[in-house]
Amino acid sequence: MKIVKTISEVRAAVKAWRAEGLSVGLVPTMGFLHEGHKSLIDRAVKENDRVVVSDFVNPTQFGPTEDLASYPRDLQRDAALCENAGAALLFNPDPSEMYAEDACTFVDMSGLTGELCGKSRPIHFRGVCTVVSKLFHIVAPDRAYFGQKDAQQLSVIRRMVRDLNFDIEIIGCPIVREADGLAKSSRNTYLNAEERKAALVLSQAVKLGQKLAADGEASADAITTAMKELIEKEPLARIDYVKAVDAVSVEPVSKMQPPVLVAMAVYIGKTRLIDNFIYEG
Repeated sequence: MKIVKTISEVRAAVKAWRAEGLSVGLVPTMGFLHEGHKSLIDRAVKENDRVVVSDFVNPTQFGPTEDLASYPRDLQRDAALCENAGAALLFNPDPSEMYAEDACTFVDMSGLTGELCGKSRPIHFRGVCTVVSKLFHIVAPDRAYFGQKDAQQLSVIRRMVRDLNFDIEIIGCPIVREADGLAKSSRNTYLNAEERKAALVLSQAVKLGQKLAADGEASADAITTAMKELIEKEPLARIDYVKAVDAVSVEPVSKMQPPVLVAMAVYIGKTRLIDNFIYEG
């Protein structure tokens, strides 16, 4: 596996693969990779001849008070995971490689970005859409792989690909969890032992919501209210949102008419964690 820092190196590698008639998969990440990321790379390796993993903490998707500076980074560890998983190329650019000093062009979206994380983090999805569009242009993959944990992001990327006519198949992959249920996240490293235990309230709320929906509860409000009440019993938890939305349009719903995305963002101490489930009937 090669580690490259420049766009020209990525394009040269992909051009050579294309000349051989090989298919290309892309796994966009912000690094500090864990088993959730590995599951994306594993699937990409299975479905493509060559796989590019991008490892880039994208500054344009962080707000001024968010954790850009402290976001965990470990390129050596990331490279070992990617190589073991069978990736062919690890793209680790500096911000100056991805964004010219006077860059003033962004990819923005309305509608799908107005709820959930988009409401809490107003510039977030503009940054996501911009950097993912750039990666799509740089790598020109056949397929790109994203985790279901970032469910709104997955919906946004799918809509962007449709609206902007990218010739790329978007593959969503299941949430990977710890043995005790906590969704894998690079931000889990921020949690101390007490907070780590408290964070289990997110997956417990997911299980409660899933059970209520499976048992026939048709009211989205009843399900999200029960989930909020469970979370509020944990003293270290502070709810950002717990909402039910249409899984495609990300518009709020009142009835559990599938597909419904039930998503949450919860602060455990100072760490903001997300989790979700999709009810498909």
